Amino acid sequence: MKSPRVSIIILNWNGWKDTIECLESLYRITYSNYDVIVVDNGSKDESIQKIKEYAKGDIKVSSKFFTYNPYNKPIRIFEVSENEARDGKFNRPLYEKYDVNKRLILIKNKNNYGFTGGNNVGLQFALSVLNPDYVLFLNNDTVVDKEFLTELIKVAESDEKIGIVGSKIYYYDYKGRSDIVWALGGGGVDLKTGRAWHYGISAQDKKVYKDTNKIGYITGCSMLVKKDILIRLHGFDDAFFSYYEDVDISLRAKSLGYRLSYALSSKVWHKVGATSGGDSVPFIVYIKARNHVLLVKTHGNSLNLILAVIWLLTYKHARRFINFVFLQRNPRLLIHYYNGIKEGLLRY
Repeated sequence: MKSPRVSIIILNWNGWKDTIECLESLYRITYSNYDVIVVDNGSKDESIQKIKEYAKGDIKVSSKFFTYNPYNKPIRIFEVSENEARDGKFNRPLYEKYDVNKRLILIKNKNNYGFTGGNNVGLQFALSVLNPDYVLFLNNDTVVDKEFLTELIKVAESDEKIGIVGSKIYYYDYKGRSDIVWALGGGGVDLKTGRAWHYGISAQDKKVYKDTNKIGYITGCSMLVKKDILIRLHGFDDAFFSYYEDVDISLRAKSLGYRLSYALSSKVWHKVGATSGGDSVPFIVYIKARNHVLLVKTHGNSLNLILAVIWLLTYKHARRFINFVFLQRNPRLLIHYYNGIKEGLLRY
């Protein structure tokens, strides 16, 4: 029986160095039926050119996780404009002539549409042109194990009600170590406060292994999604732009009757915060606060919303205050935090 077809979508925004390391690790996987789609989200650096140079074999990727492979170069790049991607224009017969590890689809978006919009362009293209059974959303600042996709598919195919599967994600570098778990595929969600958190390796979190019904969401860092879900939900909700979009789509998938699950033998290493810059960036502070409120408004009730705002202005605010004022010495970040809460309340 032929393996299910998987379209792997990687979003790049001014991060070509991370992207080519991710690509080099992907082209070493053992799974045999996949497509690699890089969506450049309106990068202002030399990302497009550098990705092309990598594909030609002009840039030799160095990584502590693998040895560079010169034998699958050059990789044939199929460039697709944003308009062509949205219209489904593509020379598939020519594309299919190349081996899976010697071809790359590069979609060039005109602007930065965020995690949601950028991935949705790639998703629309994949569904209309490649007809995959699954779509895998993978962060560009990751490196994957050779068996990671094989293990994801094993879990996904084990039960027809499983709709989304996540990988076991390690820190790429945690004080020189690469064996420290960042997230077990996803985490929990508490709509009473809007809080979402990663499941790690604590005794409490390990209980989730035995009862996957307790999984609240699968992280978008490495998220394998059944095609039917993406068609019915029309992909990610663009209102989120970035952050909490993975929680939102997980909750919406569960509302359709699908289950979430982990593939704990699927290993991915993640450069945490490499793409966004973390909580020192004003926009990140703003969007996290805004989307926190937006998530509760979308999936909770009025009481949930009141409790979530109280939580944001008390417990969460105290932590933000200490971080921004005393640790980062940048109290102006609090303004962006307040504006995010306000915008979340006023939206819709």
